[in-house]
This record gives sequence, C-alpha cells and structure tokens, in this order.
Amino acid sequence: MSPEILAAFIAACILLGLTPGPNMSLIVANTLSNGLYAGLTTLAGTTTGLALLVAAAAAGMGSMMVLMSAWFDVIRWVGALYLVYLGARQLWLFRRRRILGADALPLSSRPGSWYAQGLLVSLSNPKVILFLGAFLPQFVDATRDPVWQLSVLAALFVAVLVAVDVGYTLAVATARARFDRARLAFLDGAAGLLLLMGGLALAMVRRP
Repeated sequence: MSPEILAAFIAACILLGLTPGPNMSLIVANTLSNGLYAGLTTLAGTTTGLALLVAAAAAGMGSMMVLMSAWFDVIRWVGALYLVYLGARQLWLFRRRRILGADALPLSSRPGSWYAQGLLVSLSNPKVILFLGAFLPQFVDATRDPVWQLSVLAALFVAVLVAVDVGYTLAVATARARFDRARLAFLDGAAGLLLLMGGLALAMVRRP
C-alpha cells in the first residue's frame, strides 16, 4: 500500500469516528453522568466489540457478511432496545435525584457494568460488518497479498477509531470537570437523552 492510500484510509477512518452513532452516544453519556473513568471504561468495552467485529470481518469477510445480513434486524433491535433501556433508567435516576437530592442515589453503574454496556452496544451494530465489507476492499492493492493488507487495514481502523474516541471522551470529561454541583445534576438528564437518541439512531439503521 502506498503512503497516499494509507493517508486516505486514515482520513476516512477519522471522519467515520467523528460521525455520531450508538457507541459515541453511550461513551459520551457515561462520561457526562459519571466522569472520565466511566467514559474510558465504556470505551474499552466498545473497542473490544469493535476489534472482535473487525477481526471477524478481516478473517472471513464473505461468511460474516452473510451471517450479519441474515440477522441484521434482530441484532440491531437488541442493541436499540438496550440503549433505550439505559436511557430510560438514566432519566429515572435523574428524576429521583431531583426529588431526593443529588446524594440520595449511588452512581448509576459500576466499572464492570460500563465495560459490558460498551461491549454489548458495539457488538449489536451489524452495520459495522457490512460497512467494512464494502469499505476495506477499496484500499486493497490487487497486485499484493490481500490477507496481509486486510490485516493491516483492520488494525489501523481500530487504532484510529480508538484515538478519536479517546479524544472526544477527554474533551467531554474536561468540560464536565468545569461544571458546578448544580449543573452536574442536570448531566444525568442529558446522558439519558443521549442514550435514547443512540437507541433511536440504531433502530433507524437500514441495510447498506
């Protein structure tokens, strides 16, 4: 692969990482509600799911695309309903804290739960596999070993998206740290709305 192709691939990955989606909604929501550690833990879960999907796509592109296509609607609805559930729970916590006080209820999740949330939401977006099936081959040089090139592109894809995710997670956490206690209470409500929007976005996904 030439440097020009790699540069174009990285630029495309950055644009993709900055596009709002279910993973971003969950990471930002958990960061707003619980801080940087929650955001990074959630990001670790979404990254694990993404890495599994990308590895599966690179190893068996055709068979994985057939499987994801057959179960597309079931998988996306599972993810969408899960995000809606998380959003509804977050809004309920926001309402309870408004009524009983900011210290009346504990944090909405534990580290293991944040990681599991990220993993499940990442794995429940079947469009990733179908997208990769159309996206990665465009940057493969037909005159060279396609397996090696797909492996490199898959690893680079994950690395770039993780870098973008870390960047906006740090930005959100920095902004959150500047809020006073009264404003922090409202972030629970904002997080709930973000999760509901992420669920809606996933529910509206259609086959590419």
